[in-house]
Amino acid sequence: MKTNYLIPVFFSALIFFASCSGSDVYRGNWKATDADGKKYEINFEPKNFSIKDENGKVDKYEYTQNSVKIENSVTTYGIQVKDERAYTIFFPIANNTSEGVILFQNNQPLYTISRTSYIQYKELFKLNK
Repeated sequence: MKTNYLIPVFFSALIFFASCSGSDVYRGNWKATDADGKKYEINFEPKNFSIKDENGKVDKYEYTQNSVKIENSVTTYGIQVKDERAYTIFFPIANNTSEGVILFQNNQPLYTISRTSYIQYKELFKLNK
């Protein structure tokens, strides 16, 4: 009887801890551009990410993923940095997770991201791609 009780508890704990790690969708390397056109490289790992600027300076942050939302094939992930700042990783084009935007907690665009090239915000939202 006791083992029947432990199985759901084990799987619930497993799901909880897995959800705290970053999604496979945005893990890996990104080319990022800020609003001023400065270029960065961002690398997401399961529980931390780093931002490398044009001068080679690298800042590292610990984070947890705290939300995921998929609506009309548009995906949004919420992440919480250890110092309590919150960001959103937003993939605005349906079924395309190779280009997106990282938004600050007030939905202000911080970086435009792409797996293959440095893109500007206006390029991402252009009607004819």
